[in-house]
Amino acid sequence: MAEILSPAGGPEQALAAARSGADAIYLGLKSFSARASAVNFDEQQLRETVSFCHQRGIKVYAAVNTMVFDSESDQLEDTLRMICEAGADAVISQDLAVIAAARRCCPDLELHASTQMTLHTKAGCEFAAALGFKRTVLSRELPEDIITSLSGGDMETEVFVHGALCMSVSGQCLMSAAVGGRSANRGACAQPCRLPCSVKKGQEAYALSLKDMSVLPDLPQLAEAGVDSMKIEGRMKRPEYTALSAYCAKKALNGEKYDAQLLKTVFSRGGFTDGYLKNKRGGGMFGRRTAEDSRAANSAYPKIHELYRHECKRSKLDFFVTVKEGEPVKVSALDENGLYAEFTADPPEQAVNRPCDEELVRRQLSKLGDTFYELETLTCDIGEGLSAAPSMLGEARRKICAEITKLREEHFSRVIPFEKKERPAVKRHIPDSAPVIRINAVNAAQLSKLDPDNIALAFLPPDIAEVRKALDIFPAEKLGICMPRFTFDEEKDIQKLKNISQLGIKNILCTNFAHIMIARSLGLTAHAGHGLNTANTASLEILEELGVRTAVLSPEMKTGQINSLGADMPRGVIAYGRLPLMLTVNCPILGQVGCKNCTGRVYDRTARAFPIKCSKAQGYTELMNSDLLSISDKQDDFSGVDFFQLELFDENPSRTAELVSMFRKGRQLTDCGTVTRGLYYRGVK
Repeated sequence: MAEILSPAGGPEQALAAARSGADAIYLGLKSFSARASAVNFDEQQLRETVSFCHQRGIKVYAAVNTMVFDSESDQLEDTLRMICEAGADAVISQDLAVIAAARRCCPDLELHASTQMTLHTKAGCEFAAALGFKRTVLSRELPEDIITSLSGGDMETEVFVHGALCMSVSGQCLMSAAVGGRSANRGACAQPCRLPCSVKKGQEAYALSLKDMSVLPDLPQLAEAGVDSMKIEGRMKRPEYTALSAYCAKKALNGEKYDAQLLKTVFSRGGFTDGYLKNKRGGGMFGRRTAEDSRAANSAYPKIHELYRHECKRSKLDFFVTVKEGEPVKVSALDENGLYAEFTADPPEQAVNRPCDEELVRRQLSKLGDTFYELETLTCDIGEGLSAAPSMLGEARRKICAEITKLREEHFSRVIPFEKKERPAVKRHIPDSAPVIRINAVNAAQLSKLDPDNIALAFLPPDIAEVRKALDIFPAEKLGICMPRFTFDEEKDIQKLKNISQLGIKNILCTNFAHIMIARSLGLTAHAGHGLNTANTASLEILEELGVRTAVLSPEMKTGQINSLGADMPRGVIAYGRLPLMLTVNCPILGQVGCKNCTGRVYDRTARAFPIKCSKAQGYTELMNSDLLSISDKQDDFSGVDFFQLELFDENPSRTAELVSMFRKGRQLTDCGTVTRGLYYRGVK
């Protein structure tokens, strides 16, 4: 049976989830939590919560799912030590540095691939398996048929079934970082998508705010398809939300009715949507939370408290009672796991009033209301006319429950061995030569006025017609394919790549971890794109192990962090272009005014315009930064990089040639409006 996985932003939420029917909880510690603003757990609270949950057969997964910097390596290892010693059941991670640390210090630790790894295809799940993950948390944007195709195999799958939806695909949002320096990939998202935003300048709208998802009626079908875990979002939510969502999800999974209206009342943004699961995207998926929503929730909280005031029944006990003349009274019990405890008392005396019988025994042993136990069967062997004091039976019940609870904690717990091993010192990477220029173009025309001798590598979308045009300008060895950032038809993408490779194109820019596996299977050369969020030496080393030739580093790194990285793999940075702030499979323009009325941009409440890059055929769009990034005159500050990558959007051939000239001469970019240095100097929280 699939598990109901509930969020626990703090100890109170963990208690609420446990008492309301959750089969597992996920939580974050004080560091490396993608919900840094939640209460989260310190080491003692983690130990207590794991103990409490394991007594009840509930699993505990610890989220270590932020981007990691080299300076945090010791802190990362200490976090893994705490998790191992507490006996948590698994770690949820997005950064390859966590893989490296686990391999070195705690190889037996179970790993789950976070949704922030943006895994949503067969090759993506294969990538997770190759790195030793046991479970893949699939992207939230998938329809039911794709979820079904990825589930039921050796790789466990986890699917979001209730809670908030980010406008951006998880792990691919730079908006909070770019606008306010608070990185979603570091757990500090400021949720700028919930602020007023419109595709029409000056109009009041919320074009980037999606409703919460809820697909609870579909849980039986998802379980039938082989989904292993039904995940509820909400580590920032109140205990009442945690309790009610777990309770309703459990009922839904069992095919029972639940109070959908109360669930909507406790937290929603104008109702729920199942648009992604049903493959029905558009305006109906958008919504925001109003003051009326909040007032309704406040009135519902007292009713929900009843859900977790008492223990949820989780274990059935089979009791055995022997009351025989001349023998000690014996009461014993077995739980569903075969765990056994017994209690003995003095031999019984002859009854003065009512003798002991099965009814009296049942009445005393079934008083389990303050525990998570319930009486399943009772087997009695009681002699005639003997006495058994109710107080003695009550004591037997309490001590047996306490003993089995202790045994259950041991049964469901496994402390993972952790051995801190010294890491090799990071030897700073020093490029062999001055950085070269790479181009990521939208079409072949943008390359038409370039001298191939000045360009190390130029990438194009997987369009064979455009590639043929580019081959009239560039030699095949200097061309590559930039893979789509999201796909609903991976086989189609692979076939395109096979066809293009017949033209001699062997380089691919991997915008998703899945593409590394595709490159390996086709014998192509993989280059890691910025969407892989590479931000530390360990990640570079693992990518190199996997056969990746070069990597574009995360644009959320500061110059000092970039220059101090180790590993041998050549690396570069996005040196020019409009950073894609969001990758979304639900176009804000389509949602507000429809494709026929496309404005090509979104405006925030300050009237800044954010262009939309449309990949309609692939099923996604990108919200681009309002300002152009350029470090053409700051190249000397990037002493640790091997290449500068120029990301093109709407530049014409002449402008592209001018850009290359500016970078070759180290001149400042002009005549293009506001220029930003990105996050290379101010960094992120």
